[in-house]
Amino acid sequence: MKQTPSPLSRRGLLLAAAQLSAQTDRNPSGDPHFWTLCEAADRIRNRKISSVELTELSLERIRQSQKTLNAFITVTADAALAKARSLERDLQRGIFHGPLHGVPIALKDNIDTAGVRTTAASQIFAGRVPAEDAEVAKRVFQAGAVSLGKLNLDEFAFEGTGTTSYFGPVRNPWDLTRITGGSSAGSAAALAQGLCFASVGSDDGGSVRIPGSYCGIVGFKPTFGRVSTRGIIPSAYSLDCAGPMTRTVEDAALMLGLLAGNDPLDAIVLDRPVPVYSRALRTSIAGLRIGVPRNYFFEKLHPDVAAKVEAAITLMRGKTKEVRDVTLPQFQFVEGGSIDIELYHYHRQFFESSPEKYHPWSRRQLENAKTVSAASYVETLKRIREARRDVR
Repeated sequence: MKQTPSPLSRRGLLLAAAQLSAQTDRNPSGDPHFWTLCEAADRIRNRKISSVELTELSLERIRQSQKTLNAFITVTADAALAKARSLERDLQRGIFHGPLHGVPIALKDNIDTAGVRTTAASQIFAGRVPAEDAEVAKRVFQAGAVSLGKLNLDEFAFEGTGTTSYFGPVRNPWDLTRITGGSSAGSAAALAQGLCFASVGSDDGGSVRIPGSYCGIVGFKPTFGRVSTRGIIPSAYSLDCAGPMTRTVEDAALMLGLLAGNDPLDAIVLDRPVPVYSRALRTSIAGLRIGVPRNYFFEKLHPDVAAKVEAAITLMRGKTKEVRDVTLPQFQFVEGGSIDIELYHYHRQFFESSPEKYHPWSRRQLENAKTVSAASYVETLKRIREARRDVR
């Protein structure tokens, strides 16, 4: 007997989003740069293209677009080709490393990668080279991915525009005069431009979802604690999440299945079984109940955006059990209790000695964080826990 996904389940959300977007053919020309992650993996596995060929195509496209988009901070061309050749030899010998075998991806540059500089887009860390991979990097590499390098972002993931990087702003491939949104700006731009087939971003207050929206790709923020953040340069310990960034919902389901799961060395990750998210994509959504939170989320919508959202709601109303308005708990920070004190906690040693090396926007954030009182911060943490409880 098939189970109906619960209204708040990640599988249910993935399922609804997949069926909503399935009506659009995203790559009618068959251009390999715009294959989905699943398509690229399938073609490599079935010897229709080699990992080396696909990696070379991606690297050439990066070379062509880097000056205009500025999506990458570091491109690891030689290492990528060496890894692709090794994986190709393994495949010829019948050795298969996993669902990403031979597929070129790239990671946000606040995610540690062993032997490859990880800067968080800051002058402070311009020469920083980690000794170990972050847990999320380790998981995608163990699944066979080829790393093309590290993607640009807002400095230390503080902002949401893609414009505050020490290495220059990221530009939107749909219109170079527009911003990408942030902080995972390079990830979204690279996927929209066909430079890689997947990325991993980080998200506290929209850093995966905002650039996903602005660049027309899928940015998915998992439940807090669903994915390990060990080895990701912290932004706010109480909010940090890592999530998949892809071109399709199906690809996001594949990536989330690889990223999610217990990490005994991570302090916040949930020790819970990881479902096969992609199974939900083939399940009926007829029993799904959808709640539409109009307060806050629907305020100040651009008319074009509002029209598209209402069209999507209308479409889902005809395909699901129920669609109705709901009111979610409204979280309010305590006055003088901003979570930004968690930024300052990590950066204090660097900021006190070299404040001039920070972007002006980041400097203002850190200066303001100094005014947060301990009592107000603790009350804010209490409210965060209560808000999570109320949403559940």
